[in-house]
Amino acid sequence: MAHIYFLFLLFIFLFSTASSDKVEKITINQLQTKTIRPENDTLYIVNFWATWCAPCIAELPYFEHAAKTFADKRVKILLINLDFLSEEAKVLAFVKKKNLQNEVYQLNAADPNKWINQIDSNWDGAIPVTVFYKAGKKVFFREGDITQLELDQKIIIHTL
Repeated sequence: MAHIYFLFLLFIFLFSTASSDKVEKITINQLQTKTIRPENDTLYIVNFWATWCAPCIAELPYFEHAAKTFADKRVKILLINLDFLSEEAKVLAFVKKKNLQNEVYQLNAADPNKWINQIDSNWDGAIPVTVFYKAGKKVFFREGDITQLELDQKIIIHTL
């Protein structure tokens, strides 16, 4: 009986990890469709980051913490990776190593000059960048790193 139980647990483990063997790609249009939703009051937090960006890496735990802290609120966090698409294996290894639980996507948009202004006309292309959307509107934009305190305060303000 213990042998069957062990096989069952092994199967569950393998099945649950099989779905996380790739990082889903997302276009700017798909991202906007996912986050700019006037029909609901969910706060969508989008963070643009890369594995080679030290300030980006430093703030990722803040988003993980915020997801747990505000789990009872209508808050959804999306981490949008800007590494080259050819570096998917590197990104996936990073996500697993850091045990990121928020949704992670790799942006499928080659020329930043063509999509950055769609996010914010004031964005000069530097990362990290954090954007909040609620009820179909952008309600916060931050180019540069964000502290845990500021992130939490902004979430509180926009979820009241």
